[in-house]
Amino acid sequence: MYSLVSAPVLGFDLTRLDGGAATAAVLSRALRLDSGDLVALARRLPGDEVRAQLWQDIHAATVLRPTVRGLSQQDPDGALALLERAPIGTPDALLHCIRHDVLGWTWREEDGVRRQDDVAARATSVVCDAVMATYLRELLPADTRRRLAVGWLGGIRDLVDRPVDTGPQHEAVMALCRRVETLGASEVERLSALADRARPETNAWSQAVHGASWAVHMSDRVRAAATAQFELVQAVDAAGIPVAERAGGVWNLLSGAVHALTVADLLEAALLERLLDPCLSVLGLPVFD
Repeated sequence: MYSLVSAPVLGFDLTRLDGGAATAAVLSRALRLDSGDLVALARRLPGDEVRAQLWQDIHAATVLRPTVRGLSQQDPDGALALLERAPIGTPDALLHCIRHDVLGWTWREEDGVRRQDDVAARATSVVCDAVMATYLRELLPADTRRRLAVGWLGGIRDLVDRPVDTGPQHEAVMALCRRVETLGASEVERLSALADRARPETNAWSQAVHGASWAVHMSDRVRAAATAQFELVQAVDAAGIPVAERAGGVWNLLSGAVHALTVADLLEAALLERLLDPCLSVLGLPVFD
């Protein structure tokens, strides 16, 4: 369910979770790692005994968090109250995404079997620990969160902080994210009203997003587009947009616009207009020269 190709779905979950913005920040930074960074992270990994204790808390927290699939088995009235924040994906799916998508380049094939060397495996574990500390933030003891994150926080202090890269349309994408950070209450209300009016056309919107996703894939901009979504998660959080509005359709409008901008040079005009116009009609943001 979680993958870099489906980053808008992961972003939808993150934008509705207490620790989602922090998770997006870790993922965005992890996408900028290279082979020279792995040693600095690997040496920060706690010992097996310490991690075993920490991951007991992670497994316990995982049981406590309902998912959309799990809510389908609950009482309808109770499920509706939880649905606003219930993620579509799971912690296991997120860990798989980190290991095989975000850090997929650290694997090597030997005799038909894909493997990581010890340094890459240890560095990957540091990233996974930090992501779980944020993704499950409200369900973990404070001390557990701190101990899970300390390796990552210590490791990245030793690394070069490379600039965020959202692809050839970087300036337009980041301009939109920065504009989202400044949204006022009246603008959020207008976006929410647009989302309500667009709901009957959800299928058309989904098809447009699928078209943008196909362009992302074909142009080899998957990592850049995922970075854009993670930057948007942080921008939405900085703006303080209520979770109810994010879940009600505001995230979809903003996410679709960012996704379209990532491949704006490749999309047909009608599809680009379908994804950009609803959002930009409220933001009033010129994204092209």
